[in-house]
Amino acid sequence: MNLKTNWTRACLVLAVGAVCLAFTLSISAQVQTQTSTAAQTPQVVTKVQRGEIVFVQGNSVVIKMEDGSLRHFDNVPESTRVTVDGKQLGIHDVQVGMKVEKTITTTTTPETITTVQSVTGKVWQVNPPLSVILTMEDGKNQQFKIPKGQKFNVNGQSLDAWGLKPGMIVNATKVVEVPQTVVTQQAKLTGQMPPPPPPPPADVPILVVEEVAPPVQVAQAAPALPKTASPLPLVGLLGLLSLASSLGLRTARKSR
Repeated sequence: MNLKTNWTRACLVLAVGAVCLAFTLSISAQVQTQTSTAAQTPQVVTKVQRGEIVFVQGNSVVIKMEDGSLRHFDNVPESTRVTVDGKQLGIHDVQVGMKVEKTITTTTTPETITTVQSVTGKVWQVNPPLSVILTMEDGKNQQFKIPKGQKFNVNGQSLDAWGLKPGMIVNATKVVEVPQTVVTQQAKLTGQMPPPPPPPPADVPILVVEEVAPPVQVAQAAPALPKTASPLPLVGLLGLLSLASSLGLRTARKSR
């Protein structure tokens, strides 16, 4: 009994699903929708940021910008690439002193999306100004909400919802324009390696270490005293002493 009941329920579900699918296909076939996109002149803005790497460790980089400010970039992705001399360098290839330049190009494009829906059918019932039920070409009825200001084409005449009568063949077109703005951004990162240290000038002499013997001290003779007196006074003194001696001897003989 349960098996039969379950089988009946399954068949009923499948039948309802098939009816819904057929109804959906018929609706989609009756209402035609066309969508087009019109793009206007895009606006392109380019911004360039320049700086010099002053610190790098792992995936963290500190860059000194042109205005002197410091910008810290932490956890730089491994996929980040810097173009240097035509080569793609990763975060672990950059060096302190390397100059980097980031060019950001932003493109703003105004667009208008136009959606046109058209439907043709016979008026079966109308509830102005809210809705109308049309009998489609396949004989099925479909209800439509009437947008504000909607016009219907009846035998070449343009009527609003209040002018519709049952039995009229109407053709209605709904045009919806939605403006939107598409913004795309591209970033290009280039760099320049720091120059190598300059070699020493060619005119700088090369230092050579030479052993120098200690100086030898040479003893010098004492300088001779200058001659300050003449020998004539000494001769005179000797003559005076001789004369005194002779006088002394003569006096001694006389006293004897």
